[in-house]
Amino acid sequence: MSFRKNISWLLFPLSVWYAVGVWCRDLLFALGIKKQVAPHVTTIGVGNLSTGGTGKTPHVEYLLRLLSDKYATAMLSRGYRRQSKGFYLDDGSHNSQLLGDEPSMLAGKFPQVQVAVCEKRVEGVSQLMAQERVEQQGDEEVHISTAPQLIVLDDVFQHRQIKPSINILLTEYGHPFYRDRILPFGDLREFKSARFRAGIVIVTKCPSVLNPVERHNIVQDLKLQNYQKVFFSYFKYGPLRTLDGREAGIDLRRVDNVLVVTGIAHPEPLVAELRQHTKVRHLAYADHHDFTSRDMAQIRHAFDSLSGGNNIVVTTEKDAARLSGKDAPGVPVYVQPIEVAFHHSPDMDFDHIIESAVKENISFLNKLSIWN
Repeated sequence: MSFRKNISWLLFPLSVWYAVGVWCRDLLFALGIKKQVAPHVTTIGVGNLSTGGTGKTPHVEYLLRLLSDKYATAMLSRGYRRQSKGFYLDDGSHNSQLLGDEPSMLAGKFPQVQVAVCEKRVEGVSQLMAQERVEQQGDEEVHISTAPQLIVLDDVFQHRQIKPSINILLTEYGHPFYRDRILPFGDLREFKSARFRAGIVIVTKCPSVLNPVERHNIVQDLKLQNYQKVFFSYFKYGPLRTLDGREAGIDLRRVDNVLVVTGIAHPEPLVAELRQHTKVRHLAYADHHDFTSRDMAQIRHAFDSLSGGNNIVVTTEKDAARLSGKDAPGVPVYVQPIEVAFHHSPDMDFDHIIESAVKENISFLNKLSIWN
């Protein structure tokens, strides 16, 4: 944010006008002029207050892995920078141009999950609930509902038209919202008071070892209410994989250099992880960057300029969706998988709380359907 600080005298008036706009929008919701919809299906919202970089996609993936084998599950996202419009449901092709990079990646990992994108989340949920398949039974066609029992809503915190059953707010350990400011001087899309809409707050991208004193200090700085639960998560890094998903069997300690190519908001934890094992050069692009032929030539040139003879390119799973199929002959590109893990909490277990809340909500909605 150093550039912003250098021109803060120019950005401050813009931040004031942006804040006025956010305040007016919040007031319209508070007065009921703008309406919120609580869908007749269990929903888990995952979002943040900032413009990105908190690790939403890995946490959505964690929830899908936790729940999708127990319940008929869907995932709904905006599909940022996709080349389609309106509601689009993955047909099994995992097309990143139609879905966006993150939904495309998740669709490939979770074939049992209905992955859909829609700019308007209320419309997207309605479309998912209307899904059905047609079966031929004798001479008749029978329409069977394929509506999900559970929908995970990606990046939905600011989309207040929809009210999730469970609302999860993420904030990054290295860039917490309480040290940030509202756009455009800072990265916050809303006032810090918006945190009170969340029932669960997760501090993401923590170190793998986090001492109790630091945890206590972070909880104090978050300034939450008694009804809100706080968890701390970190990333675990798996073995490198090829672009088509096979385990590569590469020992980074035997690699001379790694060229890290990223198009994500905050790649620092990944770069730091790789630097523990070998020499690293980082080629950073903007978040959700769509790699062009010129970019591929730049990657090729950077790779060729590395010293040593045993060099590789490493990218993220999100970037792999946009790099796949791009022409870079002779450049060995590998993917660094990441998984979310939670620091142990003596009085709370994240999995248990989520599973209990989902089970209770689905049971309640089933009973409500019978009564109606």
